[in-house]
Amino acid sequence: MNDHQNFNLTCPISLQKYPHILLAHGGGGRLMQQLIQMFLTAFGTANTIQHDAATLQLAGNKIAFTTDSYVVNPLFFPGGDIGSLAVNGTVNDLAMSGARPLYLSTSFILEEGLSIETLWQIVQSMQQAAVIAKVQIVTGDTKVVDKGKGDGIFINTTGVGIIEHNQAISPQSVQPGDLLLLNGDLARHGIAIMAVREGLEFETTIESDSAPLADLVLELLAADIEIHCLRDLTRGGLASVLNEIAAAAQVGIEIDENSILVREDVQGACEIVGFDPLYVANEGRFVAFIPQKDRDRALDIMRSHFDNNAEIIGQVVRDNNSLVVLKSKIGSRRIVDMQSGEQLPRIC
Repeated sequence: MNDHQNFNLTCPISLQKYPHILLAHGGGGRLMQQLIQMFLTAFGTANTIQHDAATLQLAGNKIAFTTDSYVVNPLFFPGGDIGSLAVNGTVNDLAMSGARPLYLSTSFILEEGLSIETLWQIVQSMQQAAVIAKVQIVTGDTKVVDKGKGDGIFINTTGVGIIEHNQAISPQSVQPGDLLLLNGDLARHGIAIMAVREGLEFETTIESDSAPLADLVLELLAADIEIHCLRDLTRGGLASVLNEIAAAAQVGIEIDENSILVREDVQGACEIVGFDPLYVANEGRFVAFIPQKDRDRALDIMRSHFDNNAEIIGQVVRDNNSLVVLKSKIGSRRIVDMQSGEQLPRIC
């Protein structure tokens, strides 16, 4: 018997209990963590680090490599569309490793009947987003599926970037005493999508925060800011990200609600539909974990971007239970837990 026939991997999710898990769930929360564990069981190694991009050595260079798929509904929304989102999302995953994004590939799954005009709008948007993000789209693929099987268009983008620093930017580098810096207000992307999808009208149009983040991260690195971890706040929002990092670093995290900016119109929309802004997705927001010594310089740099809204929102503490705790505006404290599911699916 050949060696490759001896492998017998045990699936970490009960196939009897969750036989249709991928058909019923939009992603995010505890269930998504179980799905990730399934893939790690099959594909991971002893050195696998769960981060937004893989870090690889290639011909003497350190590169970041990532891939993502975009199925957002609707295709067009205030502040963006599926095309610009696909570019920004993958660029941001590279940036969270401190990489300089260089090249993207893209694959289109097109549903029969999609208009050429709609496709051309999306392609133009991707090209414009790539110019702004300073990356090149260098290769791609197109497939067409039967009508009713693709919901218009799905896009996959894969990104490659070069890492020009020697810092170990990962959840495992987070230490007690680190500060959490957030680069702007929360929850606009998820609420912008929800408003269009559900036909809700508010006094003001809420636009997505979708934007590339690499220039800001590279500026922090150029200033020799010591960065322990970076993470963009996409599916599951700030709360899910902090829970993932606390568990990976085996620390606790304390955050202050007074320091977390949520625009008044976004807060009102969240209250109307029963959403917690801490769990709503963002596409242009990230949290940086840095030591106390660099707080002022890092904050100054971050405030020079994104409308000067960056704030220190909390700190890392010793906690064997890896809890994320919120100090509310009235001074009470509550545990911010990982959700079992996602408030709003298909937001990216």
